[in-house]
Amino acid sequence: MTAVSAKPSCAVIVGLGRTGLSCARHLRARGWRLAVTDTRAQPPELARLKELDPQIPVRLGGLDTRLLDEAVCVVASPGVSLAEPFFVEARRRGLQIVGDIELFARAADAPVAGITGTNGKSTVTTLLGRMAERAGIKVRVGGNLGEPALDLLAPAQATQLYVLELSSFQLEATTSLRLKAASVLNVTPDHLDRYPSVAAYAQAKARIFARCDTAVINLDDPLVVAMPRPGQRTLSFSLRASIGADYSIAESGRRDTEWWLTRAGEPLLPVSALKIKGLHNAANALAALALGEALGVALPAMLAELRAFAGLPHRSQWVAELNGVTYINDSKGTNVGATLAAVGGMQGTLVMIAGGDGKNQDFAPLAAAFRGKVRHTVLIGRDAAAIARALEGVCTVESCASLEEAVRAAARAARPGDTVLLSPACASLDMFRDYTHRGAVFTQAVKELAA
Repeated sequence: MTAVSAKPSCAVIVGLGRTGLSCARHLRARGWRLAVTDTRAQPPELARLKELDPQIPVRLGGLDTRLLDEAVCVVASPGVSLAEPFFVEARRRGLQIVGDIELFARAADAPVAGITGTNGKSTVTTLLGRMAERAGIKVRVGGNLGEPALDLLAPAQATQLYVLELSSFQLEATTSLRLKAASVLNVTPDHLDRYPSVAAYAQAKARIFARCDTAVINLDDPLVVAMPRPGQRTLSFSLRASIGADYSIAESGRRDTEWWLTRAGEPLLPVSALKIKGLHNAANALAALALGEALGVALPAMLAELRAFAGLPHRSQWVAELNGVTYINDSKGTNVGATLAAVGGMQGTLVMIAGGDGKNQDFAPLAAAFRGKVRHTVLIGRDAAAIARALEGVCTVESCASLEEAVRAAARAARPGDTVLLSPACASLDMFRDYTHRGAVFTQAVKELAA
């Protein structure tokens, strides 16, 4: 019998963001005594925790190992590395360390689908959830996206399917999650401030397939292809029709010579019918179709949703057209791979806005993607100089102290017919609350250009 399924005792929750608060609500409702610790002096959900129970001990400004003295279980929020000395001490004492997804796994009462990957996971998670809903399935969507997973377990809900976006951090602290279908969409370098190598990062992602009925794999990504267990049922997708994936894009063979989403070579939907544009979004559509098949979602409903789905905010999102220049907000482009996908999906000449917290990434791949396509790049944030070095000889570059200033600089550099693309290739926390805040600042700055 595991600690969190045994008779309730004391659990220490590490991290008091939205996930940590959801863990507190979940465990308190099941009779657990709680303590909370956070490295921050004013974590964002402190007031709501006090509303939940003002008697819960809280230790802030550092992780307090004294709280371990009475604990039988430690609940790790995904934003806190399991390599922290606090967790090392917890393991030394033999305490179980779990995350919110592990708690969810032990309480879920319906089939679960899980989606991870460096890029595209929010789009695919949302799209799959809407496909299921359109098919008449009572579905709840959340996890690393939107509602925390534990908050989806509302007892009044007659849920038939859970669709979860899962981060590598969440998967690290998960051991018993059973998934009806799961996908690792792709793996490109990211979070190298937390992982010692891309291989270690990929290994964390691969945990999603450990107890999975059907693994949906991207045949265009060698790291993903190697992840399923021997003998595991798989469905595959690829942007190349020639390699035999279950789902791919291909010419229909009809007179229209249009590219189509296909299943085993059979045309399903023209790529041009998708409102979400770019090859990366065609891959997202293929992944959602494969996951839907594994879950038994009706194909007509999936195709109808693909025609209707307009995408998510801050992901190659149109903002405005001013003086013949189009402005696109891709603030969710928080790593090099995401920015490569965004640039590849754009037509015409670009003026880029990039920079922020680079998370120890290699920016060299940007050079080949920008060459001949990007007229000018405006850089912001902590790692602006590193990106500038990678772009030497590729395009003209300037640095700005703020995003608002960068938008004005990009507008000066752009010509009619150009696109100004905010796709930072970096995290946002050096200058903003999160990527949504960064996107909102960009959008407001663009609107002010028109004022």
